[in-house]
Amino acid sequence: MATNGNIFGYAAVAIGFVLSGCSSFTELRSVDLKVANVWHATLPHDGQTPNLVSWWSTFNDTSLGGLMLAAQQENPDIASATADIESARATLASARASLFPGLDGSASVERSGTNGAMANRIAASTASSSGLDASWEMDLFGKARQTSEAARLRVHEQIANWHDARISLAAEVADYYVQYRACRQLENSYSIELASQRETIRATETAVASGLTSSADLALARASAASSSSSLTAQRAECEILIKSLAQLTGGDETRVRQLLSKGKAGIPTPKTLRITSVPAETLRQRPDINALELELAASIADVGVAKADLYPSLSLAGSVTISGSTLTGTSLPWSFGPALSIPLFDGGSRRAAVQSAIADYDKAVASYKSNVLSAISEVETALVRVDSTRRQIGDAATAVRNYRIYFNAIDANWKAGGASLLDREEARRSAQSAEVTLIETQRDAVRYWIALYRALGGGWDARMAFPAQGQTKTQGNLL
Repeated sequence: MATNGNIFGYAAVAIGFVLSGCSSFTELRSVDLKVANVWHATLPHDGQTPNLVSWWSTFNDTSLGGLMLAAQQENPDIASATADIESARATLASARASLFPGLDGSASVERSGTNGAMANRIAASTASSSGLDASWEMDLFGKARQTSEAARLRVHEQIANWHDARISLAAEVADYYVQYRACRQLENSYSIELASQRETIRATETAVASGLTSSADLALARASAASSSSSLTAQRAECEILIKSLAQLTGGDETRVRQLLSKGKAGIPTPKTLRITSVPAETLRQRPDINALELELAASIADVGVAKADLYPSLSLAGSVTISGSTLTGTSLPWSFGPALSIPLFDGGSRRAAVQSAIADYDKAVASYKSNVLSAISEVETALVRVDSTRRQIGDAATAVRNYRIYFNAIDANWKAGGASLLDREEARRSAQSAEVTLIETQRDAVRYWIALYRALGGGWDARMAFPAQGQTKTQGNLL
């Protein structure tokens, strides 16, 4: 039986964002999510824990490595995630600017005069003016600090989303690649069977011409071959579709994809090892999407602080100095300096509504966090069950292939000797082929479930990794 425990102490996070003065967090409900501290499903490989970061290299497949690199460099989803990081950084820079005084300068030069009758004529003169205007809103109740903090957290949230996009893309590329290799194996199986059936047709045609068998056997042989040909055509089309899908994920260069596919191993790639953590909480901390939700939760607390700060007065300091001069009037130096206090008196309840809206956004972030944590646990548990199940099925499927092939060979020899009908032979052939297809599909699904488990475990991403530097988010880091 699993014991339960609160996996994340968000009381500490809330305390870290408590506003000064009367801005308390009594309206915010706590995150009281509890999860099991052990997996209920069977752990593959007895829970051994080699490094997940280098997991893809355990496939030892040059085609897969090339496709991974192309996808990470060319996929537009990664570019979009990179742009989101840059946008969040710009928002942070703007928010931090409000913590400091603002200073604006101005300057002008003007030449003026009046022509006309002597009585109205004014000699031409030059007037110049320059000045400085300074302002600073004092952050009495933490509005600017909380705005800056929320922006900072959302920068890290977007970086986590960037990691998640890379992990999802890597898993998707690998999944399509595994399907493609299995597709080609199925195509080869259908091709071999079709070649065998065409030999059967030729032998049956000779036997019919000699009167040794009926035309019904020839019709059966031709029908079986046509059915296999149809399956082969459909399988080849499916393989082509998978190439198109890989080309889409890797930037659209189908020629490069075909070249990469021609370099790899023909069989279904199989990983040697995979990291399996023993505690669900450890896995959740490893997932970048869960980390992004945690950051959004903390940012929403800061947003509540920003909304509450608007309920209280604001104090700002402003000053200006202007130097102006004219060839007619001389020089002047006006200046001003003083504080300004803004007190919210009546706004029809809009500020308090903004607070309630911020609190509702926090509650929504809490619900989203809980929902995604539970989904993450379910994804891992489901993947573990499927991996264990397919691993057990492979042995039985291989045994079925071996024995169905022995059975077919015996029936085939008997048919050639005249001791079995063509119908018996075709039934034995279909059973053998069905078993081979099942084995290939089971081997394919086993690797696909490994990939799903890789994705569910966070793909080797680690929150302790250095965040990507500005302008370097596109290609930095190892392939995940």
